[in-house]
Amino acid sequence: MKILIIGSGGREHALVWKIAQSPKVDKIYCAPGNAGTAQFAENVNIKAEDVAALLRFAQEKKIDLTVVGPEVPLVLGIVDQFEKAGLIIFGPCKAAARIEGSKVFSKEFMIKYGIPTAQAGIFDNAKEAITYIEEMGAPIVVKADGLAAGKGVIVAKTKAEAIEAVKAIMEAKEFGEAGNKVVIEECLMGEEASILAFTDGKSIVPLVSSQDHKRAFDGDQGPNTGGMGAYSPAPIVTDRLMEEIYLNVLKPFVAGFKQEGIIYKGVIYAGIMITKKGPMVLEFNARFGDPETQPIMLRMKSDIVPIFEAIIEGKLDDRLIEWDKRAAVCVVLVAGGYPGKYAKDIPIDGLEKIEQLDNVMVFQAGTKQVTSNQLPVTSGGRVLGVTALGESIKFAIENAYRAVKMIHFKGMQYRTDIGKKALKYEK
Repeated sequence: MKILIIGSGGREHALVWKIAQSPKVDKIYCAPGNAGTAQFAENVNIKAEDVAALLRFAQEKKIDLTVVGPEVPLVLGIVDQFEKAGLIIFGPCKAAARIEGSKVFSKEFMIKYGIPTAQAGIFDNAKEAITYIEEMGAPIVVKADGLAAGKGVIVAKTKAEAIEAVKAIMEAKEFGEAGNKVVIEECLMGEEASILAFTDGKSIVPLVSSQDHKRAFDGDQGPNTGGMGAYSPAPIVTDRLMEEIYLNVLKPFVAGFKQEGIIYKGVIYAGIMITKKGPMVLEFNARFGDPETQPIMLRMKSDIVPIFEAIIEGKLDDRLIEWDKRAAVCVVLVAGGYPGKYAKDIPIDGLEKIEQLDNVMVFQAGTKQVTSNQLPVTSGGRVLGVTALGESIKFAIENAYRAVKMIHFKGMQYRTDIGKKALKYEK
């Protein structure tokens, strides 16, 4: 099989790495890819959002299966266009991808189908939104309706901060058209978990649980980022809690789309807040999470390609996925200044030392290879995801940080407490 992976982050490197292990696969292309994907795939210089160019490439190369990493091409309708051209592609169609592309659609969908979520108001008028904030008080969450590169959600500690967020989104148009509407919702308290699941529109099969670390600094301080690290499993998600999430979130999700006349095929990511009232959905994403995919792929023992095929063919049923019982931890190394301004083209030292380590994989994200005999250099904010297995979360943390200390690039930053929250659950 010839496979095309779309995207250039750590998630895509993890998918390329996993797919390359399949005996069904002869050749992998990654568009646009990074220095890490280049080890297993041929990188193709086409941006993930350039749907027309990707379609032409897939037709020319007679690609057997395309796997979409990021949300933008899904929201643009890449799946519909590929399918119309007779190509096989993994991911939800444009109508289904609205679950991530529109916070308004997502909130209305959850309310309509009884999926537990925060109480909210939806506004297309800044004045009305501000009045609602005045009435509700703080803390409160302000969300731009459309895609805003992960920056469109503001958790406001004060009313003034929330009002400022509304003005920035709706009046100053910081996120352009994405800010035409806002969702303003109660701030849920508890611990977060990420639940990913495969679905063919009929059956839904959860993957192992994980937890992301969004804030830039230790102790969940500082600005929100695309994710500073993740671990799997998330021990807060007990078997009983997973059953509750399956019955109250995942099953109604599939049934709701069916009711809407939309077949949702692909992976669904539910960001869950585990509150005193039980699990509540913060957000749905229409694709694999990043960095959660990195520890999850490290734990997946089953061949992923037949799973993709079963989903596309509508034959997922209750396909069993085999998992490594060990824990996995991913520590993200970022450029100095991230998530603000940061320098690029900085050489990365030490990656070759990691290759000697067992049970450790460095998934590359913001990297590029200038020439084959030179060190890879940084090309983005989130640079590397150092991911390690261990007999418990404690040992996985130790293995990951041991590897982190072997890597260096100028200005390198990372959190030192990834996975620490999970330790209180371990005996």
